[in-house]
Amino acid sequence: MTQEVFLLSYTKYGDHDAVLHCFCRENGFESFFAKGIYAPKNKKKAFLFPLNELLVYTSDKKKNIQNVIKLEQKNSELFTSDIRKNAILFFISDLLNQVLRNENQNQNIYSEISLFLSQLQMDNFQSHLIFIFRLLKQQGLQPLFSDKTYLNPESGNFEDIESHHFFNQDISAIWKELIVSQNPYDIKLSRLGKQNFLDSVLVYFHYHFTDFREPRSLEIIKEIF
Repeated sequence: MTQEVFLLSYTKYGDHDAVLHCFCRENGFESFFAKGIYAPKNKKKAFLFPLNELLVYTSDKKKNIQNVIKLEQKNSELFTSDIRKNAILFFISDLLNQVLRNENQNQNIYSEISLFLSQLQMDNFQSHLIFIFRLLKQQGLQPLFSDKTYLNPESGNFEDIESHHFFNQDISAIWKELIVSQNPYDIKLSRLGKQNFLDSVLVYFHYHFTDFREPRSLEIIKEIF
């Protein structure tokens, strides 16, 4: 059986093995056991970087966790030379590893990840912000547009009175613009707008995803951008 997957995280198991946590085009979130991937002569350990798109070959035997028979890289475009892109990849993969844990097949989300990566390849250094917003839409959590001024992050509705200091008139207006835009990746945010929108969207995630924690690379993202 062959699956197209994005690698979200991995856990080393013993000296040479690893468990790969992936989001699959066909099956949603799934984990695989990669025996010997850390063996000295195994060059495939170079594939273990965030959001690498892989082809995972497994046996057809039904197990709690499938064994990887063969691993190939689907896309040879690597981001290893750009510290900014690497920081974004670590940030987004950490976030997805949390919020997609219970996600079954969702090819729209898989396509959305592909679109985000293509934007990042084109040096769109706010693409991670737009992607996070788009992810909410794919999971049915996007706020409902209205003519009212302030977004309430808990209810997901716009209201006449500010309910959270991260959701002032300016930031609420950015959310509105993203909701109605046909091409949200083309929207240009100011440096301060990027920082404040990131703070606001993480608050929104806290309200809508159980036990959500800030990605470990958040401070690095803030320092770089």
